[in-house]
Amino acid sequence: MRKDVRILLVGEPKVGKTSLIMSLVSEEFPDEVPMRAEEITIPADVTPERVPTHIVDYSEAEQSDEQLYQEISKANVICIVYSVNNKNSIEQVTSRWIPLINDRMDKDSRVPLILVGNKSDLVEHSSMETILPIMNQYTEIETCVECSAKNLKNISELFYYAQKAVLHPTGPLYCPEEKEMKPACVKALTRIFKVTDLDNDGILNDAELNFFQRTCFNTPLAPQALEDVKNVVRKNMSDGVHDNGLTLKGFLFLHTLFIQRGRHETTWTVLRRFGYDDDLELTQDYLFPPLKIPPDCTTELNHNAYLFLQSLFDKHDQDRDCALSPDELKDLFKVFPYMPWGPDVNNTVCTNDHGWITYQGYLSQWTLTTYLDVQRCLEYLGYLGYSIISEQESQAAAITVTRDKKIDLQKKQTQRNVFRCNVIGMKGCGKSGFLQAFLGRNLMRQRQLREDHRSFYAISTTYVYGQEKYLLLHEVFTESELLSEADLSDADLACDVVCLVYDSSNTRSFEFCAKVFKQHFMDSKTPCMIVAAKSDLHEVKQQCSVSPLDFCRKHKMPPPQAFTCNTLEIPSKDIYTKLTTMAMYPHARLRCMCACNRCTFCLCQNLLNSDLLQSVKTKLYTAVLHRSLPSLRRSLSRGLVSRHP
Repeated sequence: MRKDVRILLVGEPKVGKTSLIMSLVSEEFPDEVPMRAEEITIPADVTPERVPTHIVDYSEAEQSDEQLYQEISKANVICIVYSVNNKNSIEQVTSRWIPLINDRMDKDSRVPLILVGNKSDLVEHSSMETILPIMNQYTEIETCVECSAKNLKNISELFYYAQKAVLHPTGPLYCPEEKEMKPACVKALTRIFKVTDLDNDGILNDAELNFFQRTCFNTPLAPQALEDVKNVVRKNMSDGVHDNGLTLKGFLFLHTLFIQRGRHETTWTVLRRFGYDDDLELTQDYLFPPLKIPPDCTTELNHNAYLFLQSLFDKHDQDRDCALSPDELKDLFKVFPYMPWGPDVNNTVCTNDHGWITYQGYLSQWTLTTYLDVQRCLEYLGYLGYSIISEQESQAAAITVTRDKKIDLQKKQTQRNVFRCNVIGMKGCGKSGFLQAFLGRNLMRQRQLREDHRSFYAISTTYVYGQEKYLLLHEVFTESELLSEADLSDADLACDVVCLVYDSSNTRSFEFCAKVFKQHFMDSKTPCMIVAAKSDLHEVKQQCSVSPLDFCRKHKMPPPQAFTCNTLEIPSKDIYTKLTTMAMYPHARLRCMCACNRCTFCLCQNLLNSDLLQSVKTKLYTAVLHRSLPSLRRSLSRGLVSRHP
């Protein structure tokens, strides 16, 4: 909504423009009327719409044509004043004033016009019969008001209608020639209907209608008022009410009726509550609310956001198969101006045997978007009406900004739930297979994936000591096999854990990983794991100065992890669990306690023997000992404890 309104009064000399302004300000007819009134400003708290209003007078005797054109260009609404007892002034409305104003305006940005018939106290008849054909001819005319500056008739109403024409314009909503709402208005109201249809059954029941009423007008409708609304729809259309609920057609009919009866402020109140501007576009303030993200912090969805997304999934999973078919996904995103998820999403998250995104995959994709591009996530939640359905100030309330990673390292604990692992390796070493295996796809299923739908991300959940965490794998693309400073950007290095993948059947593959580690990660605090991919093939000796195992020992890393996705079953998730564990506890040097270095026993033993838990154990032992010493000394002094040599 506009922050202020500028009203310009024009018309032939002696029609009473200045008198109208003076009568409004002083609430009485002036004894002496100046040639032109000075610009006045009505404070926001005095106006019905709570918006500051500037009223500007025009005098042909005191102002030039150039000054008139400047005022026309600055005006938000123009009142063309005529005298009801002067036919010439009425004729000048169409022969002079409307053409003059339209010539100074772009066709797509014409200001609303209001015809003002002054001096109604001087005649007993109305000028409406003459004015109505003019209103029908010019769609930019919002309304016509007959008034009298002398007896103050309709003076306040005149300026209220002028305000209303700016703040609640009819033009974007309704086409008078067709007598129906414009497509943009229908589109916006359709989105509002779908957002409010909480159970997605195609009708608004009484509970949903009351929620809509409270959301837009801060008050519920009484049961009888609800029935009256539905009865109005029933009388005018056969399919406006179904199962005692309002259909989309009925919802649109009601708003058409509001507009036709001059109550378009009702429709504008609804549109603005759901984020629309005067051009029926969602505002930037609505889609992108402010959200401060300090350096080294990440963004995650909070519990309330996940509950909202879960309810949204249940709302559109019509066949209850815990997956969204293409049609169900399309229905979910009907409230968007475009399809936000492309075919690559199906290769980024878990899908079922049909290739449809599962419930887990659906939440994972939202988690990925929030982590990588929180502004995009805010936009998406805005389209879905998160702030309205969850009754929050904005969709920024759905986001948790994690604390600085350096603080996590200092405190040796983290509250984060999403961890990023950058997967780096020579071209053809098996990085893509490693990502797809995380989504439960063996080599046979991976061969069915289309290359043009390839994704460089994979995200799913893992469980670390009973806690569900998201692991985000990012395949870092390197253009050549020769490492240079330009190969890895700051974004490629920013992660919680690094996975260096080499092809165990390629003699030159490990050397690339060794160079990457030495150049970028040897002196960093980011934990690294080396993965020997394609372990189902014959292992060859690597052409490197040191073997992969000795390299890991030298740099105090876990030994190379054998990996293959060429299995009949779903690939094991053990290696991904270990990556998540390393990301959660980067300060703990986890060493293998058995041959496999992947089993749950091994991971638990690693943690139990880590420096962190040893430190905690020592502190607990010291605290217990200090608390026990006084009682032990008292017992000794009383002779209750015997001493043995």
